[in-house]
Amino acid sequence: MWRMFLVCVLTLLSGIPSHAQSVIRLSRIADIPDQYVGGEILRVVYGRLNIAIEFADVPGKRALALSSAGELDGEIQRIAKVAQDYPTLVQISPPINYIEPAVFTTRLHFEVKGWNSIKDYSVGIVRGVGSSEAGTKGMSHVTAATDLQALIRMLDADRFDVMVTDLFSGRVAVKKLNLQSRIYPLSPPIERIYIYHYLHERHRDLARKVEKVIEEMDASGELARLREKLVMQFLNSP
Repeated sequence: MWRMFLVCVLTLLSGIPSHAQSVIRLSRIADIPDQYVGGEILRVVYGRLNIAIEFADVPGKRALALSSAGELDGEIQRIAKVAQDYPTLVQISPPINYIEPAVFTTRLHFEVKGWNSIKDYSVGIVRGVGSSEAGTKGMSHVTAATDLQALIRMLDADRFDVMVTDLFSGRVAVKKLNLQSRIYPLSPPIERIYIYHYLHERHRDLARKVEKVIEEMDASGELARLREKLVMQFLNSP
């Protein structure tokens, strides 16, 4: 009797779609505030599919190595070019977020007019952040830090003239280190870059379901409202 009952239960469980019980693990670039915003957006997205998500906080380059190899299930958000450079990662449209690379400094004052505005200065960036690496490619004096807080401390110590990071992330991190009286962003941001969620290719079926949820949230305006709410929470937090 019990054996028959157990067989019935196992049969029923086998019929449940595998992703319904799974936990999706995504790489999150450590100490980058916009990654936390993207992660919380995805928490809502995957919640609509009754899927739990977890985050692995790792450096940028390491994150892509793990996700593209399938050791993690995907990336919270990356620029569009990642789809070309890492063919095992499936780009999900529309974009879930955007970043605005901006110039931060301690002593300079000039109007920012694209990446060429900083080509004659010594520049600091975070290693593994694709937009910063692409924007400063070919420049003579570029220093890459392991993470954003290290980058800010290096700028504070006058290791370079300017640093480039996302405007929102930079403002949050500078405030966290209590350096807002010394380090400030120049205007306007260099550009606006839309960023996409990625899943490893083994999750192609799930990617289509996730994409549908994001499309619905984008069309209704919910996605933009959620991003704005999360950004304000971070900026206003102690």
